[in-house]
Amino acid sequence: MRPIQRNERRQNSMTSYGYCSTAVCLALIALAPSVGRAIAESNSPSSAILSPGSRFSESNGAELFAGICQGCHMPDGRGAAGAGYYPSLVNNKNLEAKAYPVYVVVRGQRAMPPVGSMMSDDQVAEVVNYLRTHFGNQYQDTVTVEDVKLVRP
Repeated sequence: MRPIQRNERRQNSMTSYGYCSTAVCLALIALAPSVGRAIAESNSPSSAILSPGSRFSESNGAELFAGICQGCHMPDGRGAAGAGYYPSLVNNKNLEAKAYPVYVVVRGQRAMPPVGSMMSDDQVAEVVNYLRTHFGNQYQDTVTVEDVKLVRP
């Protein structure tokens, strides 16, 4: 049996190190979702509105806005600009025709995801009615569940 040369030793140790680092990386990738959830849960205040699963649990317009919409449109409804553009909901003429905001919530538009796919028809109607009667908007014709059903794909 011939002795292992110096370069061969280095190659063998690097190969086993490569296998080890691959195994460690795979283990970290497998753990990432649960670690991320744990970090998010530990950093969130207990009074925050969080919806479990893939459906929103909030039931009235104010709760739905606080739990879903205000992250982009801001708590005062004034919107934001920066990494993206999130329009102001304050005195917004686009909310006048009730079918338009229902369509945007259910089907999405540009940067707005179709969050209505995670809401019941009642929830969509609630949040749209909330938007249309708050933030300086005074549109009194109420969005109904039937209005939402007409927009669903």
